[in-house]
Amino acid sequence: MLVVREVSLDEWEVLRDVRLAALREAPYAFGSTYAREAPFTREQWLARLGRDDAVTFFARLPELAEPAGLAGVLEEAGAADVVSMWVRPGARGRGVGAALIDAAAGWAKDRGHEALYLWVTESNTPARKLYERCGFTPAGERQPLPSDPSLPEIRMRLPL
Repeated sequence: MLVVREVSLDEWEVLRDVRLAALREAPYAFGSTYAREAPFTREQWLARLGRDDAVTFFARLPELAEPAGLAGVLEEAGAADVVSMWVRPGARGRGVGAALIDAAAGWAKDRGHEALYLWVTESNTPARKLYERCGFTPAGERQPLPSDPSLPEIRMRLPL
């Protein structure tokens, strides 16, 4: 059974390991890099988890020892944005991504937001298809990926 829950402060090392695995496996999908985040200290990881304007979720499948995926949501400039989303390659196609988006959307809605946003690289077709299946549509904005300006990304919006 797939379980999605908020990451607790005492799981900062697990968050670090999953986030770094995501940055290594899919560098084209994140605005940050492995080289930037690998040296983060315990305090930096705890600060990420301790914010009042953000949440991180883990998805777990019973047969996997480590989390199957993660999603981070941040409130900024009056909007709720999925700022980190990743599913382990071996867990893809099993509903993990949709369950993480559902948790992110629920958190945003509970905080009074009428929409959930995210940025996705135009070339990341599997992620774009997942987001479209979850109800996201293009929001009409484009920008270069901060970690690799040669990759354009688009903003997508999910009404809540």
